[in-house]
Amino acid sequence: MKEVKKPDNIVFDSETQKYDAAIKPYATSVGAPVITATDTIAWKNRSINKVNHKIEARYLELKAEYDKMLLEFELNKLIFNAKFNFEPIIGQIYHLYKKENDETFLSIIAPEQCRFNAMGSFYLNADQIWEKIME
Repeated sequence: MKEVKKPDNIVFDSETQKYDAAIKPYATSVGAPVITATDTIAWKNRSINKVNHKIEARYLELKAEYDKMLLEFELNKLIFNAKFNFEPIIGQIYHLYKKENDETFLSIIAPEQCRFNAMGSFYLNADQIWEKIME
C-alpha cells in the first residue's frame, strides 16, 4: 500500500500512525501561542549577586567574631602568664604592669596610684574571662 503524505500543517507520526500534535513540546499550528525561551541569565546574575553579598556579609561577621575571640584569648593568656600572689575575685578590676625585665604582674593598685609601667586594666567576669577596660 502506498503511503499517503499528510499536508505540512497536519501533525502525524508515520511510525505510530497517530496524530500527536497535543503531546508535542512545541507549537504545531499557525494559531498556537508563541513559545519563547525564558531569559534566565538575568535572574541567575541577580541571584548570584545576592548570594555573594550574603555570603560575604556572613564571612565578615564570622571573621570579626573570630578576631574578637582571638584577642580575648591573647589577653587572657597574657594575664594568666603574669605573676600574682592572690586569687582574683570575680567582678573586680585589676591592673597589669610590666617590669624593666619584661616580666608582667597583676595588681590591685591603680595606675594613677603608682609609677609602674601600666599595660591596661582588666575586669574578671562571671565566666572567669578577663575583659580589657577601655580607659
